[in-house]
Amino acid sequence: MSIAENLERVHDDIAAACRRADRRPEDVQLMAVSKVHPAETLLEAHAAGQRLFGENRVQEFAAKLNRLHLLDSAGKDDPHRLEVHLIGPLQSNKTAKAAEFFQSIDTVDSLKTAQRLSAAATSTGKLLPILVEVKLSHEESKHGIAPDLLPELLDSIALLPSLQLRGLMTVPPWSTEAEPARPYFRQLRLLRDRLQPASPTLIELSMGMSNDFTVAIEEGSTTVRIGTAIFGRRPPSAPIA
Repeated sequence: MSIAENLERVHDDIAAACRRADRRPEDVQLMAVSKVHPAETLLEAHAAGQRLFGENRVQEFAAKLNRLHLLDSAGKDDPHRLEVHLIGPLQSNKTAKAAEFFQSIDTVDSLKTAQRLSAAATSTGKLLPILVEVKLSHEESKHGIAPDLLPELLDSIALLPSLQLRGLMTVPPWSTEAEPARPYFRQLRLLRDRLQPASPTLIELSMGMSNDFTVAIEEGSTTVRIGTAIFGRRPPSAPIA
């Protein structure tokens, strides 16, 4: 199937999950995860109507930028403009470039990273939206801040200039089935709801991927991050940019 057909199928699945949860489909954003796929793939998805994308690595996305002319030619409010978020771990030495290249950083997990992003955004006069990544599983490979440390981090971020706190994200343990992820999604939603009175801008929940996004929607996700179901698997020999 083509990328356009895959996008249509995913949108249908999102709508079906929203009906089950008594939610509006327009309240759930579809992020096309384009990591490890070439710039031409992003442009093909863009031609099919996709606007929101997720990338994992600063350096990899930097290599794609010279081919993504729409980022330079479209204005901030242009409906045709690509919006690209960083959804992978952010190294401290990459924060300045990340603040420059991406429209949002969705994986902030420490005060040090938030401070560096704030300084970088301030230096360019940019208001940078961020999500805080929360680690809810015990897997060594997962990133994020522990739930019990989250309130203190949110309070500290609120004092930083040039950052706009918008919500939380998480990655549950991998499973071929969707249901095992449900408790993790529910935990993130309940955590958001508990902390929101003290952090009113804490609205978004970025959770759910190709294998479990319908369950994530049922549990309150506002952004689902879909890669394989849209772009397929990247051949080992495929170029990065």
